[in-house]
Amino acid sequence: MRHSVRTLLVAGGLLLHSTVHAHGLWIEERRGNIEVIYGHGAEDDAYGPDKVRQAWAFDVSGKPLASSITKWSDHARVKPDSAPASVMVVLDNGVWTQKPDRQWVNLPKQQVPGALQASQSLKYSLAIYQPRAKLAVPEAAKFVILPQGDALQVGPGKPLTVQVLLDGKPAAGIEVIGDYRNAPHTVSAKTDAQGHATLTVRNEGLNVIAAQTKQAVSNDPDLDRLSYFASLTFLGEPHHE
Repeated sequence: MRHSVRTLLVAGGLLLHSTVHAHGLWIEERRGNIEVIYGHGAEDDAYGPDKVRQAWAFDVSGKPLASSITKWSDHARVKPDSAPASVMVVLDNGVWTQKPDRQWVNLPKQQVPGALQASQSLKYSLAIYQPRAKLAVPEAAKFVILPQGDALQVGPGKPLTVQVLLDGKPAAGIEVIGDYRNAPHTVSAKTDAQGHATLTVRNEGLNVIAAQTKQAVSNDPDLDRLSYFASLTFLGEPHHE
């Protein structure tokens, strides 16, 4: 279904007062596998692997690589056929409706008597693995954070400028979290009219830069808004054996 939407940029904090919507998404390499992580700050949770709707892998020139989504009982992995320069995933957390008692249920609005509001939560993550990678953004990726320059060559403690895009256009007024894993409520910068924000690379290890926004939905009896989360992940310094 294609929705007619009106953008509502979030000033900061959680999109909805529920842990369902507070969680973010990022990509992290664990035990040699590219894991899709669903969590909040230092905590990550189990989730239904079918929620990972799509995954893309690209080589250093931005050309697509064949890849698959490996689904386990409580999470998913992305498995490219060869070493990727970048990987992107989207997780659809489904439609959640708030009941009159303020609790949330994973049902469309019309199926909840006396429903107060309903939101569909979509989460996107881009991971960069190789320097000088040309980054490709799939059309299905509605909300993304892109580094302006080579994020892998900046280094901890140095400034990195990113651009936040919503529906392929610069998103102004978006608060950017510079270290989502360690300080998920600390805003590092806010995007300007061109969607740009400059922040400091925090970690020698994995950096997870994040942002959130939402869009109002019209002419849909089951849904009031789309809630978006995006993250950008990369290592602050290369691995040393």
